[in-house]
Amino acid sequence: MGSFKVAAVQMRSGTNPARNAEDMERLVREAAGLGATYVQTPEMTGALIRDKQAGAAAFMSEDKDVVVATARRLAKELGIYLHVGSTAIRRADGKLANRAFLFAPDGAMVAGYDKIHMFDVDLDNGESWRESASYEPGLEAVVTNIKGARLGFAVCYDLRFPQLFRAEALAGADVLSVPAAFTRQTGEAHWHVLLRARAIENGAYVVAAAQGGLHEDGRETYGHSLIVDPWGRIIAEAAHDEPAVIVAEIDPAQSAAARRKIPNLKNARDFTVNAGAAEPSRLRGAAS
Repeated sequence: MGSFKVAAVQMRSGTNPARNAEDMERLVREAAGLGATYVQTPEMTGALIRDKQAGAAAFMSEDKDVVVATARRLAKELGIYLHVGSTAIRRADGKLANRAFLFAPDGAMVAGYDKIHMFDVDLDNGESWRESASYEPGLEAVVTNIKGARLGFAVCYDLRFPQLFRAEALAGADVLSVPAAFTRQTGEAHWHVLLRARAIENGAYVVAAAQGGLHEDGRETYGHSLIVDPWGRIIAEAAHDEPAVIVAEIDPAQSAAARRKIPNLKNARDFTVNAGAAEPSRLRGAAS
């Protein structure tokens, strides 16, 4: 196990998947040119479309999706691990999945992950989202191997559920991924602190490629793609909301070192919660 370069690609995806795939290709090529052998793109790389009818016309099955095809080709051509943070995929049952893909340097798909937690919120100033109205949530956390490291998957709103990252860390993940399209409002409040917290809690690197800026469908996202080390230090940031590439060297041995210093994964204990009920609920330390 040795160190390697990772990149987070910041985008401003519009409503046209083919055009977004072209933007992705340009930025991924830039990242590979900077020496990155693992490259991550943001949530909804393929398109950000609020209108359900427009989305129904634009979103395709996995075998017909232009972002999936482009990513597979690029991974093989550039000899990199290419992680499409997510794109909207039409499932066989007609429902949509907010799905991440990881392609290996030979172009093979290593893993896929469907976003588990749906962004159903009502924010200040009338901003409201109901992701569950369009997407079917995933049911399975995913951890896989890249270049001698173990990569755990998440997408955007998953960031607010620390039990997902703890479960992946306990399954051996020393790199955690959080591709996102955080709203500007929530990003300004919570983006940096939550990403650093997930890194610190789990003694793991966090790579978070973000959408940024004012999009064609009217939403505004925060940007500020980050790479955080296992001690919670930000080692690369796109400190704005413009399309960009950030790169950092990571060493999985630093994750092991952080976990030796603060062995909270090992020290977690089961416990009960006594809330005055007749039967106190019993929780696992991994979920606390």
